[in-house]
Amino acid sequence: MMGSNKGFWLALFVIFSALIYFLAPILMPFVSAAILAYIADPLVDQLEKKISRSFAVSIVFLLLSLFAILLLFILLPLLEKQIIVLAEKLPLYLERAQQYLTPILKEKFGIEGVLFDPNMLKQSLTTYIKTAGGLAANIVGAISRSGFILVGWIASFLLMLVVTFYLLRDWDSLVAKVHALIPRKNEKTIVMITKESDEVLGAFLRGQMLVMFVLAVIYSIGLMLIGLDTALLIGMLSGMVSFVPYLGFIIGIVVASVAALMQFQEFMPLIYVALVFLTGQMLEGMLLTPWLVGDKIGLHPVAVIFSVLAGGQLFGFVGVLLALPIAAIIAVVLRHVYERYTNSELYNES
Repeated sequence: MMGSNKGFWLALFVIFSALIYFLAPILMPFVSAAILAYIADPLVDQLEKKISRSFAVSIVFLLLSLFAILLLFILLPLLEKQIIVLAEKLPLYLERAQQYLTPILKEKFGIEGVLFDPNMLKQSLTTYIKTAGGLAANIVGAISRSGFILVGWIASFLLMLVVTFYLLRDWDSLVAKVHALIPRKNEKTIVMITKESDEVLGAFLRGQMLVMFVLAVIYSIGLMLIGLDTALLIGMLSGMVSFVPYLGFIIGIVVASVAALMQFQEFMPLIYVALVFLTGQMLEGMLLTPWLVGDKIGLHPVAVIFSVLAGGQLFGFVGVLLALPIAAIIAVVLRHVYERYTNSELYNES
């Protein structure tokens, strides 16, 4: 009987993995909608105490839509502008770096010659910018030339919106139906693992993403006050990778310092850059993470990186979306396996 149960769960896992692999191209709207619904459900639950579930879902759904439109029409053009500025000034920055590094390399390591040709790089970048045009214009032009691609994107986006709305509206009833399918013999264990997984996953998806967003805003505004041309680009990058402790801080301060040195050619802006990132790091450690995330994540930074890369390698973008939820569940299951093992006769035999 025990062997048949294990065979059933193994077969279920294989079928689930196969479905994700073969259906990955069409799963993205559904997976994205499920993640959005999971993140937004606690807010809907809070509003539901005062108004109807459908009305609460409508309010939250409207807020999410407005936020997405705000990012699309304000943030993307600003990022595009900074990317173009970086591409235009990169040859000058590299020429300055070469003038600084060439004497050092010759004196310390005996390396002579030109590291790269700034003029050739400048010519290549200028040609590319003139040919490609703006990033947004290029994308719009490409999709407008292919009606099928445009229709597909619109259909996927609308499908995601529709699925998100219905999942939010019926989330509690869906959870109850899934709960009813749990074998009675394993109900207590599965419910306990599910609750712990929800704590881990909820802390990461809701809390850590808020931390990433706030840090991106802090870094971007701080670097803008310094006058850095690529402030928004570097600030967003630093915030996005801050899901791994200290990675956003390290990448941000290094890239921003190099950019400040190339742009200003003075030492003082480097101190300002350091102050911006130290302030962000202090706020994250003392306020943002304890308040928004707490101590329930339980996912090691290496596990986070590996799960995201492995998910992308196996199942593409859908795998990236599913990587952290699956990693959170695996981490909880492994903790329970470890506890059972350390309490077992096999471990305690002398």
